[in-house]
Amino acid sequence: MDGRSVPRLLILETSDRVGEVALAEGPALLTVRTLDEGRRHARDLAPAVAELLRARGWTARDLDAVVVSRGPGSYTGLRVGIISAKVLAYATGCRLLLIDTFAALAAQAPEDIGHIDVLTDAQQERVYVQSFARQDGAWRAATALAIRPFAEWLAARDASAWVTGPGLRKWGTHLAGVTMVAADRREPHAESLLRLGLTRYRAGEADDPWKAEPLYLRPSAAEQQWDARKA
Repeated sequence: MDGRSVPRLLILETSDRVGEVALAEGPALLTVRTLDEGRRHARDLAPAVAELLRARGWTARDLDAVVVSRGPGSYTGLRVGIISAKVLAYATGCRLLLIDTFAALAAQAPEDIGHIDVLTDAQQERVYVQSFARQDGAWRAATALAIRPFAEWLAARDASAWVTGPGLRKWGTHLAGVTMVAADRREPHAESLLRLGLTRYRAGEADDPWKAEPLYLRPSAAEQQWDARKA
């Protein structure tokens, strides 16, 4: 980091089945590496980041910020991505910028719609869901993130709202007559994380590496089983 007018950013998206690692200068996305589900572990993510930096001729200390998706999403993927981002930010002094995954998904929707529901599967016939409305040209959360029974959400939702999110892999066939975002925009991408992260960076914002945590509304299945054993 040397006071550049155009910041250099690392983007980590590990919330879904297929992750992405990317480098950017300002709003320009320079390179993107796709990580499949089997390569989101800590032992694989760090080498992928190192390879991208080396190919660009950068070092980790050249980064001005690391932008990372904070969920909701895969428990394992989120933990790996956020821990990696926290360590890098602490070690290099670059800014840590956490981005709500659902906000990034809303940002990928067409610009000519005004209301969208974002969802992903929460198991046991439930979904994580959050609604967004476009205000002054930007998406704003219209409801808080919640876990709801799928049938309950479907019955109560605004019929004019579009729908997006990884949850459509499972629930899309149950949404006859509902307008859905194109399939290639239903999973979070580095491009939308960069857009939201750069807005936060330019506003002088940053997250504390010591306090940053994934966005969960309930324990993982493994944590629930552990709690049940202790009960």
